[in-house]
Amino acid sequence: MKAQTMRRIRQYHFYLGMFFAPAILLFALSGALQTFRLQEAKGYGGTPPGWIVWMANVHKDQSLPRENRGGPLSLTPSAPRAGAASGPSTEMSSGSLSGPARRGEDRPFARISPLPLKIFVVLMSIGLLASAILGIVIALTNRTMRRSSVIVLVAGAVLPLLLLLA
Repeated sequence: MKAQTMRRIRQYHFYLGMFFAPAILLFALSGALQTFRLQEAKGYGGTPPGWIVWMANVHKDQSLPRENRGGPLSLTPSAPRAGAASGPSTEMSSGSLSGPARRGEDRPFARISPLPLKIFVVLMSIGLLASAILGIVIALTNRTMRRSSVIVLVAGAVLPLLLLLA
């Protein structure tokens, strides 16, 4: 590949990376927290902190926590959406499993613990966080690109906030 083409590819990578770095940091951290359901009272062991619930709502629903009818922002996980089943369904479509098979007792991998995958997902999130932070540090330490780095990084942080609040 030509040197000029590689330079152009690196430049695109730089701008895309700096623009999306704030979102990558947010979604990697909130995804790691959601892996262990820390945005829910049962996962946290009590009422979860508002910042975790806020991040979870932005991550899952692309919106801020909903307001209660007579009060401030609700910092509890949002209620099931309209049409979503609130419990086990009694109606089954033809061909779907029911009874013990539905709960996984007849499936060969139903008893495998999800913990190893959850640990992997958290480690992946930590790796993604570290990679994004290192990329930001590398970009900001390059004196020739520092100003454009800061501009693109701020734009990548401000634009999603404006879209979230719109």
